[in-house]
Amino acid sequence: MSKIAAVVVGTAVTVGATLGVHSGDAGAAGFQLQEQSASGLGVAYSGQAAAVHDASTVFWNPAGMSLIPGRQVAAALHYIIPSTKFGSAGPLPGGSTYNALGNGGQGGESAFVPALYGSWSINPQWSAGLAINAPFGLGTEWDSTWAGQFHAIKSEIQTLNVNPSIAFRVNNMLSLGGGISYQQLKAELTNAVSPLAPGSTGKVEGDDWSWGYNLGALLDFQQGTRLGLTYRSTIQYTIEGDLTFSGIALPGQPVKADVKLPDTFSIGLSHQFNPKLRALADYTWTGWDSIQNLTIQNQASGATITNTPLNFKNSWRVGAGLEYQVNQPWLLRAGVAYDNTPVQDAFRTPRLPDGDRTWLALGARYAPGSNWWLDVGYTYIWVKDVPSDLRPAGPVPGALVGTYKANVQVLAAQVTFQF
Repeated sequence: MSKIAAVVVGTAVTVGATLGVHSGDAGAAGFQLQEQSASGLGVAYSGQAAAVHDASTVFWNPAGMSLIPGRQVAAALHYIIPSTKFGSAGPLPGGSTYNALGNGGQGGESAFVPALYGSWSINPQWSAGLAINAPFGLGTEWDSTWAGQFHAIKSEIQTLNVNPSIAFRVNNMLSLGGGISYQQLKAELTNAVSPLAPGSTGKVEGDDWSWGYNLGALLDFQQGTRLGLTYRSTIQYTIEGDLTFSGIALPGQPVKADVKLPDTFSIGLSHQFNPKLRALADYTWTGWDSIQNLTIQNQASGATITNTPLNFKNSWRVGAGLEYQVNQPWLLRAGVAYDNTPVQDAFRTPRLPDGDRTWLALGARYAPGSNWWLDVGYTYIWVKDVPSDLRPAGPVPGALVGTYKANVQVLAAQVTFQF
């Protein structure tokens, strides 16, 4: 293989060095999707480990099913609208190698995120439930020709989480819950590969299914105050897929990468001041340091193709919200939250141009009867302006120096039926 071809292959498979790890502006920091229920969106997902709004507690805290009578089904749909733009610091020296090719346009990629939940009170002590949702995902897509085209063009990740759970009510004060997750991770990542072949791209596609678990506890102090604790485990994947090329005569190859998605721990508080007013609050920790380096290997030979440092750090979020029962059918919600990013400045790429986030949320519930109701929510998320300071050696992929500016809007609706 010629020297130019070797450089091109090395550049293209750098896409694979982030396989299964990057997406665009997901609703939560990193590439985690906080958007799991419209009822939670209205309070910026504050205190979800203790809230027990509806059957979505199967995901947030399975112990909460002990407080839901009968059978309940909830279906939610979120529409996430990210805006992500890059501003180059200018051409070399001190700026972007391919500055003249432009800033990439709108990098944020809007997406619908559905979720489905069911809970069943088997008897006064035991409950069962099922969650089908997407805990991680979304993506970015920059112009096919731009200053960072050799770093990234399209980055898409999708997850599907199937999560049956059970709950046991120990007594009037304590409930315990747990579940297992069978989760799929799919990724598609592309970038330009050679300045000598305009329009040439490399693409990595891969997927895997793997197992995880979640645990929860709910303490009801019988005075209008509940405390919830919940934990979701790490999930280890071996992503297997293919590296292919278009617009250039280079052979593809099967590749694989080990990815360990983070665990999370949350403590939530719910306090009912009076029949009309409730407050919610939470602290949530995410163990993003499970992602430090990612090695891409050839599936057949096991030879290392590339090893890329990612150096994610652990992150946290805090949130607070209020609910006010205006009258029999109408409940109003509001919430704020702050989400700390796991991405460090020195390792930020256009696949995940993430920064710290501040949430402001509003929501409402309309319940015309006791057997069904509708929840809606809206959130605006300010993402802190963050730098890009990629300065690799050589003309490919080239330096990418500048600033990312972003925000996210989320709309959601959910219908819940009680049987």
